[in-house]
Amino acid sequence: MYERLRILASPLFILFLVLLIINDFFLKAAFQNTFTGKLSDFSGLFIFPIFWSAIFPKWKSFIFIATAVLFIFWKSEYSSVIIHWMRPYFNTGRTVDLSDLIALPIILFAWFYMERKPSYSIGPVLMTRLSTYFIGIVAIFAFCATTQPRYLQSFDQPQYVLLKNPTLKGLDSYDGFEFHIKDSLLAVKINYLGISRPVRNDDYNKNQSIKDLDQQVLKLIADSAHLLPAEEINVLTVHTNEGIDSLRFNGGRLDGRFIRTKGNKQIIEGFYKMGVEDSIWTLRDSISNDKVVQTFVNGETIDIKRYSDNKLTSSKTVNTRSDTIVNIYIQLSILILCLASICFILYGNKRKNISEHFKLKLFWKLLLCFVAPLIVWLFYTGIMLLLMNYSKDIFETLATGIFIFITVFPLMFIIIFWIKLSKEIDIFLYVLVMALAFSIYSTWTTLETLSK
Repeated sequence: MYERLRILASPLFILFLVLLIINDFFLKAAFQNTFTGKLSDFSGLFIFPIFWSAIFPKWKSFIFIATAVLFIFWKSEYSSVIIHWMRPYFNTGRTVDLSDLIALPIILFAWFYMERKPSYSIGPVLMTRLSTYFIGIVAIFAFCATTQPRYLQSFDQPQYVLLKNPTLKGLDSYDGFEFHIKDSLLAVKINYLGISRPVRNDDYNKNQSIKDLDQQVLKLIADSAHLLPAEEINVLTVHTNEGIDSLRFNGGRLDGRFIRTKGNKQIIEGFYKMGVEDSIWTLRDSISNDKVVQTFVNGETIDIKRYSDNKLTSSKTVNTRSDTIVNIYIQLSILILCLASICFILYGNKRKNISEHFKLKLFWKLLLCFVAPLIVWLFYTGIMLLLMNYSKDIFETLATGIFIFITVFPLMFIIIFWIKLSKEIDIFLYVLVMALAFSIYSTWTTLETLSK
């Protein structure tokens, strides 16, 4: 079986695998452009048929043909029925973009690459076998991570859009939507939307998600309804499970005062400005006299006060997106200062012991090369937790661990066998330097994305 899997250790397979992981977890979030979107298609179409053909060599022709056919089907609108059926179980989503088919020729390239049968040895037999199995595990992870679930954007305050002349059938089949027909009008209550996972789940991101909400909903339901012209005012009352909502629309978006009552008690009161929350919102408990008062500016919460029997119990100031960006700049400055300080200490240790080196046996040197990535990842995770910038997404966590391993392992090899250690403390300092470097990169990437 090992002979069949040796191609997984080939340089080109590893290159495309690394590109797929880095692109899906880092480049897409940082740049979000056409290039990063197509890069995943090219990388995935190269490694996917090679991987499965290596495991099932007798099915090689079928695997390559099926990969091309399934990719075309997946990128077409005809796959919408299957996606809708899978959604309750896997929450799968994709974007219909026929320009992605430009990546199909890479499958033919992958076929000829397998036919070449070059030597894939990358070192001693045991090392090569371990590397091959490790790469195979990483490949499976990459395939799963590429199809990871979409992020669901929910809404703290009710969100509606208004459409005209609907012909909807099977209203219960649309995830996240509730439909309320009023004569020739259709009020759509949006409980959540499937979107790309945001870098920061805040009100600013929510406002970006609902900027053209009426157009998004119309596209998702694919109905013959149409948008209402701007400045056309409609006032509706909608009965929901949460209560009775009094709505005011300007065109297709909520605009003006919103009131929700339940059991003759007003439980939500606030204002919308073209779909985003504005000014003061009051949320009352339907049973007790507790209430929450939120202040919004441009749709972003800036202040939350909690009351019990009209007595203030807590007050909290909330950072807007602009506040968050300023704080990240400060965090980045501190990280860079720490990195520079440790590098200065390492330079000083090197100069003081220019003719002497800390000696380690070969076994401990090799062990240190393998263990260092784990220690760097732990330090990196601790720094991200301290900065409150740690992602709980399991796929991103694993991708970061893999990225750190394939970066730190060769660097530690160079440090230990070429640069060499001056003192015992240098081991700790080098590991901390790399953890800080990854933290700076991650923080800078987050800052770039938030600043767009």
